[in-house]
Amino acid sequence: MNKKDSRLRRAKRLRSKVRELEAVRLCVHRTPRHIYAQVISGDGSSVIAAASTLDSELRKQLESTGNVEAAKRVGGLIAKRAIEAGVTQVAFDRSGFVYHGRVKALADAARENGLQF
Repeated sequence: MNKKDSRLRRAKRLRSKVRELEAVRLCVHRTPRHIYAQVISGDGSSVIAAASTLDSELRKQLESTGNVEAAKRVGGLIAKRAIEAGVTQVAFDRSGFVYHGRVKALADAARENGLQF
């Protein structure tokens, strides 16, 4: 089993538990160059809010899109958009990634800006 398969196995286990609870989830995906975040409905059928380093308003402000500072900005933006959509309580879905570095920075910024998880 390679590194990607292990990550996807961890993600599958977490998503099945969140689906049982039918909780709205904050899903994070990261690549070496970008980081993406989505707030997904409890049944998984629709995306309530989304933000990433590809957003035009963030790209103008960022020097680099693959660092902790960019992740903090995305976390703040996703929290703002989720609250505007009426969501304050979410389950954090780290997609099998280690809760460290950019993933942790995004989560902390979302908490500071009003999301609860």
